[in-house]
Amino acid sequence: MKKRWMTLTATVLTAAMIAGCSGNNGGGTSEGGTSPGTEGGSGDKPVELTFWGDWGGEGQVQFETMVNAFNESQDKIRVKYVLQQDMITKFLTSATSGGTPDILFWDRWRTSLYAPKNVLHPIDELMARDGVERDNYFEESLKELTYDDKLYGLPLTVDARALFYNKTMLEEAGLEPPTTWEELATAAKALTKWNGDKLEVAGFSMSDPGLFNMYLQQAGGQMITEDGKTSFNNEQGMEVLSFWDRLMNQDKVYKIGFEQGLGEGTDAFVTGKLAMHFTGPWMLSTYKKYGSELDFGIVPPPAGPSGDQASVMGGFGLVIPEGSKHKDEAWEFITWWLANKDNAMLWAQTSLNLPGYKPALEDPFFADDPLWQPFLETLEFAKIRPQHPGYSVMEVDGLIPNLELFIQNKQSAEDTLAKSQTQGDKLLKDNEVVE
Repeated sequence: MKKRWMTLTATVLTAAMIAGCSGNNGGGTSEGGTSPGTEGGSGDKPVELTFWGDWGGEGQVQFETMVNAFNESQDKIRVKYVLQQDMITKFLTSATSGGTPDILFWDRWRTSLYAPKNVLHPIDELMARDGVERDNYFEESLKELTYDDKLYGLPLTVDARALFYNKTMLEEAGLEPPTTWEELATAAKALTKWNGDKLEVAGFSMSDPGLFNMYLQQAGGQMITEDGKTSFNNEQGMEVLSFWDRLMNQDKVYKIGFEQGLGEGTDAFVTGKLAMHFTGPWMLSTYKKYGSELDFGIVPPPAGPSGDQASVMGGFGLVIPEGSKHKDEAWEFITWWLANKDNAMLWAQTSLNLPGYKPALEDPFFADDPLWQPFLETLEFAKIRPQHPGYSVMEVDGLIPNLELFIQNKQSAEDTLAKSQTQGDKLLKDNEVVE
């Protein structure tokens, strides 16, 4: 997942302290639940918690803003954020040798890989005890934090891909933002500009074959079956590759390597070299910086041939390691942050991420900004990646290399799907048991 490192302002930092001091005495929820009865280790000494994460730079500042606000809100618990490189390896080592952190910043897709190792603490009983309602979170995000019917954390962020488009280009071409594959193809072709053999403006980016999962869902398909086998060497998979072939080889709306060829650090969308592309909310703050120089809009991903809407939900969470000696206190910190609208909004305005706590998304900060709305619409139908332990290996090592050959026009659609199936099924089977 991409890291969202946004620049903090003095206003936000001030707000952090205000929100921290006005918190509900460090209480875990805003939903009528009872926060844990936490006592210091001895006398008046506060309980000290360690919070591990792998976000540095501005990401570290964002986390420390939340930690400082929590610490200011009460005097029983003190949390310290510790930046960890190679965090997962260190965490697994600490789980067997001691030194386990109390809270862990967690890429949610990892849950199905590591929950079977018994290194994470289930929170179902804590949720019930304190009245933390599941309905206040996207069910897909909770599903991604679940293994074997046990929930292992709460969502910190949610995200999904949507279609960013250059408003000026579409208006000059007399086009509306696309809502279907057909409209997308028509617009992309109209907005593409070639000068002989040189592509000057790409109508639509085809640089990321990893989006195949999203396209397949839009075609009415799914990546793997319930019994753990690939499910894309079929009519729906062929529809995706036929659509990609139309864009790449018939309409020629993109050229492989085009964006990289513009020079290191050059954003093709910002510079007007790219009319449309799929990306996530993490790019909003970057694109907003350019003001009138980049007049852009966003719509949910266009629907497939039969009207199916789809996007892939991603995001992060906070979890409690099984080895933590202060699970109640860790839970109090997590619910203060992720089950309280005011504190979830402090996080949203600090980091410019979509918070996992749904009531915060009703705040005018999101509701009154039209650029956030397409993402909120998309999240209502977005689905997480399959939870098979071998899914990421299958996608990265079995599927994407074949898709790259296809979009480079080095392999037929039929061979691409067949080879991806053979290699993918083997990888899924080899990785179906977590050791």
